[in-house]
Amino acid sequence: MKYSRSGGRTAAGPTAYFTGTVFIDGIRDPDEQTAIGCAHVRFTPGAHTAWHHHPKGQTLYVTDGVGLVATRAGGVQEIRPGDVVYIEPGEEHWHGATADRFMAHLAAQEADDDGQVVTWLDHVSDDDYTAAQGARS
Repeated sequence: MKYSRSGGRTAAGPTAYFTGTVFIDGIRDPDEQTAIGCAHVRFTPGAHTAWHHHPKGQTLYVTDGVGLVATRAGGVQEIRPGDVVYIEPGEEHWHGATADRFMAHLAAQEADDDGQVVTWLDHVSDDDYTAAQGARS
């Protein structure tokens, strides 16, 4: 067993990868023991990721609030506490809070053989974010 005492610091989500105010608590990074990385990510109302994809996919577990996850193919899903979302390897997507609610999730993803867990792409346009608000199911 490996035990890690809490001691990390909350970090602001970098503006290169997020729109709005986002807070990230790292849980674990891939290392020599496992390729799995995990973080607790908290989004203020309207905050969301840029478009991105993961070489081995990503699992989101919603812990609080109401959010959205959307794919480049046009699918939009509202997410709430207890929901689990699996995003396929290479699937371009974004996720974040709705315009009027906070949202938090655990994000887990596996590194590929090169140690890569995510490829960041362009920011979600305001028009795409607004359209997702109306299209959520």
